[in-house]
Amino acid sequence: MSKIKAILVDDEPLALEILSGYAERIPDLEIVATCSNALEAQSALSAGQADLVFLDIQMPQISGLEWLKSLTQPPLTIITTAFSEYALEGFELNVVDYLLKPIPFDRFLKAVNKAREMLRLKQPAANPEEADFMFVKADKKLVKVNFDDIVYIEGLKDYVIIRLEQDRVITLQTMKSLEEKLPSNLFQRIHRSYIVNLDKIQALDGAMIEVIVKNQSKLLPIGKNYREEVQKIIDRQRL
Repeated sequence: MSKIKAILVDDEPLALEILSGYAERIPDLEIVATCSNALEAQSALSAGQADLVFLDIQMPQISGLEWLKSLTQPPLTIITTAFSEYALEGFELNVVDYLLKPIPFDRFLKAVNKAREMLRLKQPAANPEEADFMFVKADKKLVKVNFDDIVYIEGLKDYVIIRLEQDRVITLQTMKSLEEKLPSNLFQRIHRSYIVNLDKIQALDGAMIEVIVKNQSKLLPIGKNYREEVQKIIDRQRL
């Protein structure tokens, strides 16, 4: 994960100095703005991409909690305050942590670790279309299979045969579970028992798709329920 970009908000210069010093000790934490009140924080939040806010409560003009309530999409927030009586209200606003001044470095670090984990969980899962291979279990080991090497995939009850141009890999799993691992821009389900690599299609002959395996032509059936979708794909590439 990239650096955590944070804003410090506190009307006490000493508090900002202490928190800035703590942040410098954490390699992946970057302070992008220090603010003395919530209005400055609003401007800093609007100007940049802040992942996290360290927020004091009692400040001039508007309190930290009042400002937090006003945000439609608040960033992750760690409360830093000398007053314990606002803890319940703070946690009702889903703050990451509530730190009481004077804040020891170990509590600051613990709060940052919690924020880091929350940011990690918020990140989208890796898109399988960004990968160019997968691992499948075969012959009691995990075998790497490059997507580009796959010609088609055939389902046989609880087994799946991954047909390569010159070889094959047999794995114990369902077609559905394997289909979910494949990038949809490269592979298409054409039958209850077949998935084809779109780049390996040589010809379309009625309700059959021709591919080449071991230098020989192989015809794969197009299932009735899949014909419309297959035809759409063919039409998009048709001259």
